[in-house]
Amino acid sequence: MKQFFITCALTAAAMSGAVSAVNITIDCGPAGVGFNICKAGAERWAKKSGNTVTPYETPNSSNDHLGIIQQQLAAKSGDIDVYQLDIIWPGLIGQHMVDLSTKIPAADLALHFKGIVEADRFDGKLVAMPWFTDAGLLYYRTDLLKKYGYSKAPATWAELATMAKKIQDGEQKTTKSFTGFVFQGKSYEGLTCDALEWIKSFGGGTIVDSSGKITINNPQAAKALDTAASWVKTISPAGVTTYQEEEARGIFQSGNAAFMRNWPYAWSLGQGKDSKIAGKIGLAPLPSGGGGAAATLGGWNLGVNKYGKNIDASIDLVRYMTGPEEQKIRAIEGSFQPTVMSLYKDKDVLAKNPFYASLLDVFTAAVPRPSAATKTKYNQVSQDFGNAVSSVLTGRAKGADAVKQLAADLARVKGAAW
Repeated sequence: MKQFFITCALTAAAMSGAVSAVNITIDCGPAGVGFNICKAGAERWAKKSGNTVTPYETPNSSNDHLGIIQQQLAAKSGDIDVYQLDIIWPGLIGQHMVDLSTKIPAADLALHFKGIVEADRFDGKLVAMPWFTDAGLLYYRTDLLKKYGYSKAPATWAELATMAKKIQDGEQKTTKSFTGFVFQGKSYEGLTCDALEWIKSFGGGTIVDSSGKITINNPQAAKALDTAASWVKTISPAGVTTYQEEEARGIFQSGNAAFMRNWPYAWSLGQGKDSKIAGKIGLAPLPSGGGGAAATLGGWNLGVNKYGKNIDASIDLVRYMTGPEEQKIRAIEGSFQPTVMSLYKDKDVLAKNPFYASLLDVFTAAVPRPSAATKTKYNQVSQDFGNAVSSVLTGRAKGADAVKQLAADLARVKGAAW
């Protein structure tokens, strides 16, 4: 009789869900603000769902982060249930992620920027959900534009060159190190982002189109690269070809540049106590070369490891973490740019991040890198592209020659198919 009651009690507990709680391990990125906010959000889900969570800390380097993920997935490890994916990773590791196409309601997907949702697809499958985003922006000195007679930011690259030269010449009378425009000119993924913006804005395409066709060898792409090369040693310092994000930000934030191309993260830092230009920074879409303004899409997403043991709970955690409530908290507490479009008009979010008001149109039209089309070969495509762009910026090649050679190089990388 005693055994009967114990069995009944266990059965009742199982039916009530008391023994169904699971632990989900979530990739929260490197230590810092982002990790802490991710951990807090996952713990809020755990409290609501009755489950537990373990946040997983990754290296600071995005390449090292990817390397760890690829090693784990190659071994079909289920140790990490939910992975944080860079926007260019679905083509690299999407085959290891759960297809969320039938798991996430259409109403949920409709809340997010369409372009980001599409970038999270691999072979027609939805392998991640948008979490927070990024896109290139033009930063400018509001005080200097006013000083030199300009009422608004440049709408074209030609206008930027003219304005930057006038301001630079004037400021160099008292500050020899002052420069007109800084950007990410070193041959790395950041240059891929910058140069894709130039080429797309000139009507030169996206290197490889969505069908996988190599499109880079065209006159507008060549013109875009030659135009960018013309900035070096005129409105940009010779050293710009060695700059990444932080080098550009350091020069701009110290008050030694009129314009800067960078990601949204630089805004809050530019308003900090150690910034010499706090309160004097404006934001605008990047200029057009005649084909419309273009901003490369960045950001991070959450995917579910298909080798994990608790798929349903992991999907529920991803839905929660990428939903409006959690994204609002992240925007207010950490200035993470939401992928939920309505939050760019939310009064609480705007009170904390007033510059978000200018980002909605930028993110809506953001241009994805060709990672989905080139799949596992994207890293080689990006490296070859960066090297070709660098050869033009440093004067070793003209735009037309560089894009012709690049097309041939990419054809060899492609082989029979991406």
